[in-house]
Amino acid sequence: MGYRLSKIYTRTGDAGATGLGDGSRADKDSARIGAIGEVDELNSLLGLLLCEELPAEVTTLLTGVQHRLFDLGGELSIPGAQLLAANSATALEAAIDRYNAELAPLKEFILPGGSRAAAATHLARSVCRRAERALVALGATEPVSDAARQYLNRLSDLLFVLARHLNAGAGCGDVLWQKGLAEK
Repeated sequence: MGYRLSKIYTRTGDAGATGLGDGSRADKDSARIGAIGEVDELNSLLGLLLCEELPAEVTTLLTGVQHRLFDLGGELSIPGAQLLAANSATALEAAIDRYNAELAPLKEFILPGGSRAAAATHLARSVCRRAERALVALGATEPVSDAARQYLNRLSDLLFVLARHLNAGAGCGDVLWQKGLAEK
């Protein structure tokens, strides 16, 4: 990376616009910058999740996801670019299938919770869904790659399955929704 970030503040964004990777500028409240921010928040949340004690294979998987999310952020910062491979979601599908095969079938809805790591994974899942919605909103006015949409869609599915996997590994199981359970 060299000296690319030798100066952190530039003051060029003080008027409400920011520079994109292609040299153009975008308003900070634009759909593109919103989508970039949502993906960045998701990546930051995965970084926090990775501070938890996780099985080594989950750490490796999520670290790879962080790198792909950084690629996605780069793709979003360069209008018209496609940095995610067309088959990026395929690796997520394989992980979903592998982890889900170990789990009991769901008969009820589950609530976010259980172990701390699983709860953080559920939070990452919900932020991933928000990032996906921001990407779809951007796609309503500007081109967005199919790979990007598919990746975030599969990632939220993976995070759901990983939360269940982490709860099973912690021996606490899923927190089941109970219809009609009143607050006390």
